[in-house]
Amino acid sequence: MKCSRCDRDAVIFIRYNGEHLCAEHFMEFLESRVKHELRKQVDLKPGDRIVVGTSGGKDSTTTVYLLKKIFSMRRDIEIIAVTIDEGIEGYRDRAIGVLSGYLKKIGVEHRIYRIKERFGKTIDEIAMMDKTLIPCTYCGVFRRSLLNSAARELDADYVATGLNLDDTAQSIIMNFARGDLDRLARLGPHSVVKEDLIPRIQPLRMIPEKEVLLYAILRGIEFYHGTCPYADLALRNQFRKAIDEWEARSPGTRHSIVSVYDELKPLLIERYRNFKLNRCEICGDPTPGRICKACELRLRLDKIQNL
Repeated sequence: MKCSRCDRDAVIFIRYNGEHLCAEHFMEFLESRVKHELRKQVDLKPGDRIVVGTSGGKDSTTTVYLLKKIFSMRRDIEIIAVTIDEGIEGYRDRAIGVLSGYLKKIGVEHRIYRIKERFGKTIDEIAMMDKTLIPCTYCGVFRRSLLNSAARELDADYVATGLNLDDTAQSIIMNFARGDLDRLARLGPHSVVKEDLIPRIQPLRMIPEKEVLLYAILRGIEFYHGTCPYADLALRNQFRKAIDEWEARSPGTRHSIVSVYDELKPLLIERYRNFKLNRCEICGDPTPGRICKACELRLRLDKIQNL
């Protein structure tokens, strides 16, 4: 099959818009959508610093590459990659090895923050201790908390994450299913800045996962191919399978989910605009309650350890 825009062979068929694209036109297509998304999400100013949460997988590594490429002519924009090391043996250590080498190659500063140093235990150790909660619960909360504190420490203006279209649609449906409207109102990207919370930007927000993978391969982006050993336990898998089925039957479903959410989000923000964040009584981080979720989980671990 030939490219819809030239006479070269196509490497992908974009089902939701009906185009066959060659490698060059596909990469241009993806990059133009990322640039469009960035223009919608953020108005960068001279001296702004972006911290990119980078795991070493295809999505976050591609995010670093794209930001570096897009802002290559903007010497007044600083990009720092931050990795949260959960302490998952045979997984995170290998990913960091691949990532560190690639970031050095493309000239991006890399910082590593370890969950054990902040919370006292690795995720592997926590998985052995707590047989009731899945490790993903601890991992998600601790990673978000540590990434935010790392961004504050680095005086970042924005935190960029590698969430793609599939991830975004899953998060929206998960929160609808739980009836968690205030969390829906707080999903990134963020246009309203809360004290001590660094606003999130999501350059890949409208890019399907398979397109991110193809782009990474075509651009020669080096990323870690391994899967977290705890991934099968995550609740998100159920929503991923459901949305994949909807997308297969009706191409464009993921885009529709996100587009409808974007229409509703201003109403949700207005509904919760007086929502007040308190200071955690233990660590001082912003939290809706008295104690932040990270400290709640740390107290839970203390109780388990003292049994």
